[in-house]
Amino acid sequence: MAFELPKLPYAYNALEPYIDARTMEIHHSKHHQGYTNNLNNAIAGTDLENKSILEILSGLDMNNKAVRNNGGGYYNHDLFWKVMAPNAGGEPTGDLASAINDAFGSFEAFKDTFSKAAATQFGSGWAWLNVHKGGKVDVCSTPNQDNPLMPGVDCQGTPILGLDVWEHAYYLNYQNRRPDYINAFFNVINWDEVTARYEAGK
Repeated sequence: MAFELPKLPYAYNALEPYIDARTMEIHHSKHHQGYTNNLNNAIAGTDLENKSILEILSGLDMNNKAVRNNGGGYYNHDLFWKVMAPNAGGEPTGDLASAINDAFGSFEAFKDTFSKAAATQFGSGWAWLNVHKGGKVDVCSTPNQDNPLMPGVDCQGTPILGLDVWEHAYYLNYQNRRPDYINAFFNVINWDEVTARYEAGK
């Protein structure tokens, strides 16, 4: 069963002014489509062909660069689109808010920690908020299209929020101002989706 490019749950311009329509269109229809096509090509005719993306990533041979890069790219972007929404932002509530306060001291402290992880990831990569069994959360970053589901990655857990800091995610609008893009991201976080992922992952 070949993987398909997931449809965006909103229009390309829905996240403006924080993320512009042209960036969203190129990022989704070109970059994510490319990862999808390349993943399908990489697993064709192998024992990975009928596995879910979670099965592929959790049992990944990290030396298989084609599946590592494109499987990661496929999964990471699927999560990225879903943890954003128009008219979103604000702060989480309930158990997730409590877990964030327990781990970081406050939402503002979490925001600082997450922003630093995103800003200091050298080159291309991702910043993550992860949940662990029992409900604890932490923040980390990974290079390229690696993610916390992959074996042997320094940053482990179940990702519930991810921010793409590859230049293609922000360069048209923000150029080299990655911190401005990171700050804008907090205005489009879909905390309902992140909370649902937290509940499922804990």
